[in-house]
Amino acid sequence: MDTGGFRVPAGALDWAIAVGVAALLLGTGLSGQHPAGERELVGAVLAAAGGLTLVARRRAPIAVLAVTGLCAVGYEAAGIEVLAVSYLIAVYGAVRAGHRALTVAASVSLLVVLPLTALVFREGPARQAFAQARNVLEIAWLIAAFAAGEALRQAERRADEAERTREETARRRADEERLRIARELHDALTHQISVIKVQSEVAVHVARRRGEPVPETLLAIQKAGREATRELRATLEALRDDDPTPPQSLEHVPELVERAGSMGLDATLTIEGPRQDVPAAVGRTAYRIIQEALTNTARHACATIAAVRITYEPDALVIQVDDDGKATPDDAPPPGLGLLGMRERVTALGGRLRARPRTGHGFTVRAELPVERSS
Repeated sequence: MDTGGFRVPAGALDWAIAVGVAALLLGTGLSGQHPAGERELVGAVLAAAGGLTLVARRRAPIAVLAVTGLCAVGYEAAGIEVLAVSYLIAVYGAVRAGHRALTVAASVSLLVVLPLTALVFREGPARQAFAQARNVLEIAWLIAAFAAGEALRQAERRADEAERTREETARRRADEERLRIARELHDALTHQISVIKVQSEVAVHVARRRGEPVPETLLAIQKAGREATRELRATLEALRDDDPTPPQSLEHVPELVERAGSMGLDATLTIEGPRQDVPAAVGRTAYRIIQEALTNTARHACATIAAVRITYEPDALVIQVDDDGKATPDDAPPPGLGLLGMRERVTALGGRLRARPRTGHGFTVRAELPVERSS
């Protein structure tokens, strides 16, 4: 609780409310007509206990609801005539915590028990009439406490939803900005760097064909162009990758294929060609393509078999995933976000993606990812 810049601790506030309610119950109950002797002591103890129990209403709202209700019945039986204020506050706390059905059941039970307690332990029609009138008042206060607790619970829920919506909106805007930067980098730099790289390689090739010495500056430009191309593609891949988990690569593909079995697929992995080191961005993209293809196969293709093939070629890494699903050339599924994401990843690396139904039935995803080799 914040009061003019001074924050009151929640625990101190709970104690203040509990002590205040206990004092109110004792003062009100003992100021009117009440029994003397042992019954007075028992009633006073129960009234004070009902109030002090409220200190735990945030941590254990249901337990506090039960204890305050029992205390109300106890001091009613002892002859202390006072409104069950502690129980009303407990109702408010329990409803605010979301225990509506249980609170209604407990309150209905208490409204039945309190008049019966008055009939059993009170004498005289005047006191019984007073108990009935007070019971009507307690019903009204119970409804008010229930309504207040529910209203605050709904307000807190709406506030939580608003906060969650703001976080989701901020995250979406950040993703959109990240993709916009990736597109601008791709459009603004990829072409120019590619031109520098191609021109330098052509110049080196022509010089070597003629038997002329290649200037060191030209070799440096060639090397810098290759490195810049790799770094730019890796940067674009990192900007486009919105997965918060640590990056996965080709060495994790066998585990990925094995896990496909838990999705009901008979998945196999074939690796062709001599294994070679590939840039990190190429390895991550290959993993993501296989992951997305297997996920789409398990979810949408109604397939039972999936074949993953990784081929190491001299200047490219080829990824192909085939399934035996329901897709046919005449009934091709519309491209979804998964295929669009795969195409973006492959394009960012300067590669090619083919995703289409196979002859007969089934679907194939084939990606060719260029791999720069040193001369």
